Amino acid sequence: VQLQASGGGLVQAGGSLRLSCTLSGTIVSANTMSWYRQAPGKQRELVATETNGGATTYADFVEGRFTISRDNTKNTKNTVYLQMNSLKPEDTAAYYCNAQIGIRTYWGQGTLVTVSS
Repeated sequence: VQLQASGGGLVQAGGSLRLSCTLSGTIVSANTMSWYRQAPGKQRELVATETNGGATTYADFVEGRFTISRDNTKNTKNTVYLQMNSLKPEDTAAYYCNAQIGIRTYWGQGTLVTVSS
């Protein structure tokens, strides 16, 4: 089972990026898929989560700027996106996708988001 993330990059403040992450190697739908981020010198923090039932939760700092979604065109819904709008310099971090299947947790490699002021 692997998670492959992509979509990071350099963007100016106020700009947008869309991250994507696909879980492969399983035919089971992940219970939850999430995005975390870790800025230099800081702890990893949760950004957003979506369950396989479509329920979403967001960190307070998102403030309506980000949207998490899962690919509903496939039965497993094991691709997750993070649409990030109105980006701020403080959003600069490595963004990691996370999937939970039963009691197992999987992490993707980080994708770097850099927001310039």
